[in-house]
Order: sequence, then structure tokens, then C-alpha cells
Amino acid sequence: MEKESLFEPFSIVVKTLDECPKSEHEHTFFEFVYILSGTGSHSINKNTFNYSQGDLFLISPASCHSFNIYTTTQFFFLRFNNIYIESKPIGVSNIQRLEQILCNANHLSGCILKYQEDRSLVKSIIDAIVGEFVNNDLYARELIEQLVNTLIIIVARNIAQNLPEILTDSTDEKIIGIIQYIHKNIFYPENISSEKIGNHFNISTNYLGRYFKKHTRETLQHYTTNYKIKLIENRLINSQMRLSEISSEFRFNDDSHFNKFFKTQKGISPSEFRKAHKSVV
Repeated sequence: MEKESLFEPFSIVVKTLDECPKSEHEHTFFEFVYILSGTGSHSINKNTFNYSQGDLFLISPASCHSFNIYTTTQFFFLRFNNIYIESKPIGVSNIQRLEQILCNANHLSGCILKYQEDRSLVKSIIDAIVGEFVNNDLYARELIEQLVNTLIIIVARNIAQNLPEILTDSTDEKIIGIIQYIHKNIFYPENISSEKIGNHFNISTNYLGRYFKKHTRETLQHYTTNYKIKLIENRLINSQMRLSEISSEFRFNDDSHFNKFFKTQKGISPSEFRKAHKSVV
């Protein structure tokens, strides 16, 4: 799989495309993708969402994504790396916390922006960035940097406000690491047993459960199950995957086991859930 790198603190690209020139790929940097116009779908980490004008997506390092363009789309790409975050006075006292927020973007929900007032604000900021970028007038670079800093903070706020309640500014860093580990290994159940997680983070199996519940107010199994269910729901609603394909992706022993798991959690079968919630992809 292709992996892109960024050799400067940040870069801006504006493109109008009728089809995506790249297949699924990864980055070593953060990327904001803003839809200036057009429609299509965006796949990130095996989750697919429709996009339209005004949507903003965040692709974190090592996330895998691609676009499927339905109508001619004008994209705004802003790419930046940890060096940029750490070198700029972007108004936060804890740079590591900002990085954790950005890395924990919840891709289940598609567009990062959750509030209409922020959508309007982001549109104004990006329009200003594009204008300065195109005109390249005196102090354009400095103005763009200030606008980029503001955009990062707005996005971080939207992410932070929509992260699970267990992630707050005072959340223990090891808990954040455990949650990230669960997200990364959710398709590999053998890796998210208490024994494997405990060994990975050097925590005894007996203490892990108490430690996780102390910091999150829910059990490790409950959190893992809920996260898996959210992913499955997204596939049922926003993809054309067959039930057998979803079952195989999440490593269920068989389709019967998958159906039983889902019905236990949601009260209805996967097929009934899809029929009730199916949206046009």
C-alpha cells in the first residue's frame, strides 16, 4: 500500500477532480480534507461516508483512506505534521494532549464538524486560506499560518467534544493508549483479550479490569463490545457488504455467532437492523 510523506511543516493543495487518482493509501502526517464543492464518498479505516459541500475530514497518521467521486469535486487539502504542532504557539499548553485529540478522531461519524456555527466559521477560514494562497500577497505565509492554527484548534474542539466521555483533559495517558490499542486491534479479537492487553501495557490481568473501570467508569469488555457494535452498525448502514463479509471481517466463528452477538446487543438481527436503518451510499 502506498504511504505518503510530508517534507515540510505544512502544505496546502486545492484540486478539482472527476475521479480520485489514488487508490487506498496511508500518510505519515495529519491531513484535513475540506469539500469546497461536489459529492462522493470517503472511505477511511474501512468505514465509508457520503460527502458533500462543507464537509471536513481528518486523516490521522497511519489511517488508510480513499475517495470515490460521484460529481466533479473541488478539494481543499491541508497537510501538517507533529513538527508543525510542536513548533507553533497554537494556544494550548499541552501539545501532547492536542496530538492525542487529533489521533483519536472518531472516524465512525464521518465529517468532523458537528455544530453549524463551526461549519460556517470553518468555511470562512478556509475561504481566507485559499484566497491568501492563490494571491500570495505580502505576508500571505504568515497570515495562512495564523489561519491554519485557528483551524486546528476548531477541529480539535469538535473532536474533543465528541470523544467518549471517558476521554477528558485529565485522562491517564496509559488509558488513552489502551483505547487506541483496542481501536487498532478491534478486527483481531485474539489481540484484545485481557491477557494480551495486560502484557502489552505491562499491567497484570487481575489489575487491568479494575484499572480500566476506575478511569473510564465502564468495564473493558463493555467498552470493547460497544466499539465493535458501532463499527458493525456503520457497515450495515453505510456499506454494501454482505452479512457474511462483515462476520468474516470481525473474525466471528461463523454467521450464526455473528447474528447471535449482534442480536444480544441490539435486540434485533443484523438484517433487521440494516432494513430499518439503511441509507443510500
